[in-house]
Amino acid sequence: MQRNGGGVGAGGQPWVLRRVRLTWLSFMLFFILVFFPLIAHYYLTTIDEAGGPDKRIFGPRPGGELCEAKHVQDLCRIRESVSEELLQLEAKRQELNGEIARLNLRIEACKRSIDSAKQDLLQLKNVISQTEHSYKELMAQNQPKLSLPVRLLPDKEDPGLPPPKSARFCRLRSCFDYARCPLTSGFPVYVYDTSSYQWADYIDPLVKQAFAASVKSNIYVTDNPSIACLYLVLVGELQELSSSPLPPPSELEKQLKALPYWRSDGHNHVLVHLSRKSMTQNFLYNVSTGRAAVAQSTFMEQQYREGFDLVVSPLVHALSEPNFLEVPPQVPVKRKYLFTFQGERVESLRSSLQETPPQSFEEEMEGDPPADYDDRIIGTLKAVQDSHLDQVLVEFTCKNPRSSLPTEWALCGEREDRLEVLKVSTFALVISPGDGQVVASAGCGMRLFEALEVGTIPVVLGDHSRLPYHQFIRWTEAAIIVPKPRVTELHFLLRSLSDNDMLAMRRQGRFLWETYFSTSENVLNTLLASIRTSIQVPAAPIKEEPAQEIPHKAGKLAGTDANLADNGDLDLGPVETEPPYASPRFLRNFTYTAADTYRAWNRAPGPFHLFPHTPLDPVLPSEAKFLGSGTGFRPIGGGTGGSGKEFQAALGGNVPREQFTVVMLTYEREEVLMNSLERLNGLPYLNKVVVVWNSPKPPSDDLLWPDIGLPIVVVRTEKNSLNNRFLPWDTVETEAILSIDDDAHLRHDEIMFGFRVWREARDRIVGFPGRYHAWDVNHQSWLYNSNYSCELSMVLTGAAFFHKYYAYLYSYVMPQAIRDMVDEYINCEDIAMNFLVSHITRKPPIKVTSRWTFRCPGCPQALSHDDSHFHERHKCINFFVKVYGYMPLLYTQFRVDSVLFKTRLPHDKTKCFKFI
Repeated sequence: MQRNGGGVGAGGQPWVLRRVRLTWLSFMLFFILVFFPLIAHYYLTTIDEAGGPDKRIFGPRPGGELCEAKHVQDLCRIRESVSEELLQLEAKRQELNGEIARLNLRIEACKRSIDSAKQDLLQLKNVISQTEHSYKELMAQNQPKLSLPVRLLPDKEDPGLPPPKSARFCRLRSCFDYARCPLTSGFPVYVYDTSSYQWADYIDPLVKQAFAASVKSNIYVTDNPSIACLYLVLVGELQELSSSPLPPPSELEKQLKALPYWRSDGHNHVLVHLSRKSMTQNFLYNVSTGRAAVAQSTFMEQQYREGFDLVVSPLVHALSEPNFLEVPPQVPVKRKYLFTFQGERVESLRSSLQETPPQSFEEEMEGDPPADYDDRIIGTLKAVQDSHLDQVLVEFTCKNPRSSLPTEWALCGEREDRLEVLKVSTFALVISPGDGQVVASAGCGMRLFEALEVGTIPVVLGDHSRLPYHQFIRWTEAAIIVPKPRVTELHFLLRSLSDNDMLAMRRQGRFLWETYFSTSENVLNTLLASIRTSIQVPAAPIKEEPAQEIPHKAGKLAGTDANLADNGDLDLGPVETEPPYASPRFLRNFTYTAADTYRAWNRAPGPFHLFPHTPLDPVLPSEAKFLGSGTGFRPIGGGTGGSGKEFQAALGGNVPREQFTVVMLTYEREEVLMNSLERLNGLPYLNKVVVVWNSPKPPSDDLLWPDIGLPIVVVRTEKNSLNNRFLPWDTVETEAILSIDDDAHLRHDEIMFGFRVWREARDRIVGFPGRYHAWDVNHQSWLYNSNYSCELSMVLTGAAFFHKYYAYLYSYVMPQAIRDMVDEYINCEDIAMNFLVSHITRKPPIKVTSRWTFRCPGCPQALSHDDSHFHERHKCINFFVKVYGYMPLLYTQFRVDSVLFKTRLPHDKTKCFKFI
């Protein structure tokens, strides 16, 4: 027990000591850590106060004295700059946060507006759909359902209509089967092969060849006789063979009835007898033709069936084309002789020369009316010649007279000799046969043809004669028809005509000759057109030039040139929101045939004949607008209350909706072309752009075409020709064409103004650069002039509007010699178009704005910069004058400007559209 207790006490003492030491050490450590810093702080503070404020080392320095230290001055400046920027950034951040909050509110409001607009749009679509459905229901209720008539094709042996009492009384209503020719049939014509005739060997070989060549090129001819509306049979001109004489009429009649589609009476058949000579015999006079119509140059009264048979012109140029350079000009109006006549009437000439002068007409009228005035005509014309009041040439005896019918005046000499006399004659007498039973004769037809060919005005003595196609042609506009009893007043009548009247008749005669009589093709076309018009079948649509498109890649979206789009206060017109749309087509294909027949056949160039094509030409697709139609449309120029439409609210004119097509000709100038296309971006009322690629090399593969928001059609051409500019491309679907060069530089407002003016004068060329022609007194020829002048007669088609109608005329109707001249010189296509339009309308073009040039600055030089350019254009003008026979260009000082181009007026003041 003692060991343990003593041991514990003895052993526990060191442990207590260790504990006391640990406590003391902890107390000392606490004292040092707490009181020592306080004592040091107090001591240091006391030292700084004892040394004064200037000797302080550790205490704070008043007034920012710390910044006076050199080693911290830069840091201070940086701190101050950063502080200021931080304050500014903070202010901007707060401002942007506020703007974001406001924009978020606007976005939410726009979203709500869009949702509301979508609902409204959906409701409007529903209303429109319901309205369209109601409109269709009303149309179905109020309009009958029309469909094409079923075409009834009779059997081969079907006799058709009952025959009339006599073939002498045949008319279309009784002898023509209309069931084979419905309005929508297209007028198919079957032509018998001349080699299948038994009398084919007797037909003049030249007539057969010319007829066969014309048939091949005719659009109405078909090889299927079962669907044919009309059947043509060439029966002459017949000529005797050395081996055998002509077959008798009874044999010819028998052979006609043996034709495979004659159907017992020959209805819907036309027997064609083309006279190439003045001595043609009336071989069909004693032939019973049944219900077949006869078309020939010679008819007797007992033979001719008015309104059924046709008097046709002789076939003079069988296989040859007329040479326009040999045709004398139409001016001067008065020529060497006032009138001429060369002929001989073998039956009565000798007695008339030996008899005493005839009694006066008054004396004869006291007794029986004279049966024949030919003897009296001879005496009267000789008296005029002997009076020497005017130079006249009359000859009643011939060395080699060429007569055919009794009492007909025979032609004298050869054709070339007769034409030389007619070229110096103002009037040419055509004396009808003395026998009143002769309705028409080949001799009179030949005299009429030759007079019209050389520009001599025919004077027909005898109003009982039937001139070629007299049912359709108003011959009084091209010839003077005088009854034989008025032969004593003939001289006075011819002297009383003014130069303007004579020039109009001469121009009309030239039109008739070129259109209906000049070539074998025209003769056949005229024959078919007369029959088609009689039965009121519309003409076939004219062909359009198929556009072979060149694929191309569209690049970036084209921008809008500020210089082109900035129109100031001038509005281009009502805002267009519709996509591209085409002009209406085939609006008058029937009414033109049924209602305008007589006018259509007599539309010669003149102030009253403003329409360019004839019944021989097929119907053009876009005819209605050119003819000035617009009736049936709502009025677009008037406003409520009679205040009228403002300038910005309507385009003017009488066509409510219309666009135009840009046709741009180019040749290996890709950069210039791309710039010109890009300038068209945003142009109102533009339907599409047709680029006529005139180069044989295709565009570059890496060429990027501008995206102007409208179709750009690149057309490949067969050859490099400036005539390609005016081809009637099928891709052009609008009536208005803006022909423009690839380097033309026009503002949008100028183009729109030109479009507005063209809509007011649709039959004219409306453009920007004007030119004029002038007469060179020294060289007695015409000159082309491009000097600045107030007077003009041409508008260059490098920047001009014209109707697509003229593209058809230029390519298919205008004489080929003019297009050949354009290809030869690679020039003058714009002059040719101006000649054509002025010839058709007898009106000058219209120039708009004061522009005289339209080339873009900095573009590569074009063909017009060549030194020979103007010399070639001089030659072109003189050549075109020879082809037309006169100078069709007309001078004008009229220029169209809008006051809106001169003065920037407020929108509420721009209700005017003035011309100055």
